[in-house]
Amino acid sequence: MIVDDEPLAREELGRLLSDTGQVQVVAACGNALEAIHALRRERPDALFLDVEMPDVSGFELLGMLDEDLAPAVVFVTAHDEFAVKAFDESAVDYLLKPVEQDRLARAVERLQRAVAKGPGGGGGAQALPTPEITRIPCLAGRAIKLVPVGEVDLVRSGEAGVFVVTAKGEYFTELTLSVLEARARLLRCHKQYLVNVDRIDEINLGDNSLAVITTKARHTVPVSRRHLTRLRAALGL
Repeated sequence: MIVDDEPLAREELGRLLSDTGQVQVVAACGNALEAIHALRRERPDALFLDVEMPDVSGFELLGMLDEDLAPAVVFVTAHDEFAVKAFDESAVDYLLKPVEQDRLARAVERLQRAVAKGPGGGGGAQALPTPEITRIPCLAGRAIKLVPVGEVDLVRSGEAGVFVVTAKGEYFTELTLSVLEARARLLRCHKQYLVNVDRIDEINLGDNSLAVITTKARHTVPVSRRHLTRLRAALGL
């Protein structure tokens, strides 16, 4: 799978990969939300990932993936100074733009060895970085809206997907509750809800160890019995 915000770069790399005879390109994406959706759908063995993209960089994108989605990674960059960081981030290899066929062939050989070793064997899921998420990429019409975590009241999951809720509205995101709980400092209060502790206004305690949170924007969030103890601890209650 290829992720690059430049259409011509995606097309050229796809052609070069096909010419190797060793790679099937299952998807080519132009931004992080497209990429996360395609990764979930296609489950590729390998990801050719542009480092510098607007809104969400290649490094940031890796931190937004569930561990079971993470493939082996080859970074693609126009700047040689990113090479060292690419290997620090446990990439299998890196390619400098414009990509040369001979250099690409060596990267494909490395990928084949890494994929054969499985996760943790040279770029698989266990080796990917998990930086803190400070802005959540969401879909707003045909644009990507980056919602600062500090503005989030809650995140909810349902049949229609995952939605980030703020005082100004709610937005669909491809990120999962598990990723946002682990990397965006949002607290799990229910199997289908996360809450921003800093945005809690009050907690109404009910019967049977159940509770309802009201946020500063007057959104209500259920608290299940299982998660009430963690909520109390987070608030020092």
